[in-house]
Amino acid sequence: MRSGRDRGRETRAGSMGPGFEPGARCGHLARNVRSMLLLARGPKAWPRFSLLKPLIFPWTLGNKTVCERVQHLSVQGPAETGKQGLPRGPRLRTRLLITALFGAGLGGAWLAARADKERQRQRRRTEALRQAAVGQGDFSLLDHHGQTRCKADFRGQWVLMYFGFTHCPDICPDELEKLVQVVQQLEAQPGLHPVQPVFVTVDPARDDVAAMARYVRDFHPRLLGLTGSAEQVAQASRSYRVYYSAGPKDEDQDYIVDHSIAIYLLNPDGLFTDYYGRGRSAEQIADSVRQHMAAFQSILT
Repeated sequence: MRSGRDRGRETRAGSMGPGFEPGARCGHLARNVRSMLLLARGPKAWPRFSLLKPLIFPWTLGNKTVCERVQHLSVQGPAETGKQGLPRGPRLRTRLLITALFGAGLGGAWLAARADKERQRQRRRTEALRQAAVGQGDFSLLDHHGQTRCKADFRGQWVLMYFGFTHCPDICPDELEKLVQVVQQLEAQPGLHPVQPVFVTVDPARDDVAAMARYVRDFHPRLLGLTGSAEQVAQASRSYRVYYSAGPKDEDQDYIVDHSIAIYLLNPDGLFTDYYGRGRSAEQIADSVRQHMAAFQSILT
């Protein structure tokens, strides 16, 4: 004879349908709880779902018990994905190669457009400077060896020219030192035409041939000093629109000459091409000279 407790157990088991055992129900429940706990732990625990059996959810339909299996979620293993979840293999390499080629093409097009824009800007600047009629006249001066020099002597050469005076306390030495640095940077680059550095005095009363020879040797072996009479220096200065004016003399008969501060660039045709003020560094001037060399086309041949 069965007790009320046994009949209660049968009643509860029968409500789940025939063939369902309470022990089986507890096993399914334990697996389901374990799966839910792994799911709650986040993505790091998801690969362990593949080690579990499918979830089984029993439910009653009429007098029959139906067990629905739910497959666990799974993630791709190391053989199928990379550490960051990206696909590996030939497809990834192909995509990366296409992306790299596309980026290289865009970069090359941008650099070419930038270089062309810079060449056009240089041409416009050169034309504007030529219309200003700077350096179009000739000159006749003496170099620091005592030889007569005129503009035609420098034809076929790139020339960097600076106007100053040997008694200048600071600005002239600084600008000549910068000019020499430009020449040295260009000399160090193979394939470039040599640049002739030239120093023209605006103080012919004190800067004779001997004074110029002593002065230029402290800067560069190829630096050429030019001097002449007051009229000859005035003519050369007017040709390049250089302003200069001697100040009052002190008790030692010393004086300062106020003058324009610029380095002039002449191309191999002897034409004024560009100028550089104090604000331009030696590196900037050297880059500009290289650009002018690359874009130069002689109008005399």
